[in-house]
Amino acid sequence: MSSLNKILIPFDFSEASINALEYVVNFVGTGRSIGILGLYVGTMPISETDNEKLEKDFSKVMNSFDVKLKVAPEFTTDTGEVISTILSAQEKSNADLIMMGTMGDKITDEAITNTSQLVLKANCPVISVPYGTSIKEPKNIALVMGGEKIDDKEVLETLLDIARTFDARVHALTIYKDSIYDEEAIKESNENLLEYYLEHFYEDHSFSKNDDVEQGILNYITEKNIDMLTILPRNHTEKSEPSEGRLTKLLTLHSEIPVLALD
Repeated sequence: MSSLNKILIPFDFSEASINALEYVVNFVGTGRSIGILGLYVGTMPISETDNEKLEKDFSKVMNSFDVKLKVAPEFTTDTGEVISTILSAQEKSNADLIMMGTMGDKITDEAITNTSQLVLKANCPVISVPYGTSIKEPKNIALVMGGEKIDDKEVLETLLDIARTFDARVHALTIYKDSIYDEEAIKESNENLLEYYLEHFYEDHSFSKNDDVEQGILNYITEKNIDMLTILPRNHTEKSEPSEGRLTKLLTLHSEIPVLALD
């Protein structure tokens, strides 16, 4: 049984947010008791009249997908700085997951988008949904791992929930730059844990050497027809200093499939 009860989706009526909302609706489907909470964040106070119009417009978008959800979707508005307001709404609503659309930026490595910032600051799992991604159920999920031992096993719960929901296969992937890399030691430290916590959904663990880690991941996505990419933050591993999240930011900007950042 899934522990996902509510998904928060920031929604500003942009093409990226409409695309993400359609992905969320398909993700929830007609038979799952998962609530959807749409959140519009304004920079200026929103009048009651505007609130009503925004809610009606949100309902029109929802109806355009022609999917009858088991739990009626909700919509709310708030005012403030975008990221902090979203994170506050997530806490207040007890949403288990944030799903947010992004246009990304395929050209630069230094672009800062609301989605890439949110992924790094959130204290809950976040799925970034790139504009143009296929609206389909994830069947092959890649879990990107380094060489560290997983410390916080509970962080895998959301990944297991998604794998159970869609009967998806989880493929662990380690990309490394150094020529000397003890694959057997890494497998031994995490293999039993992955098999135990991800149950029969865990499929395999691949290793690949590439001087450009991000490109190695993107190549793997194409080669293996991966539908969703999962990032395991370093602050959930033993004997590892928290990173500045550069790889997570780059993948959020450049990936053409949804990216799940576990937290």
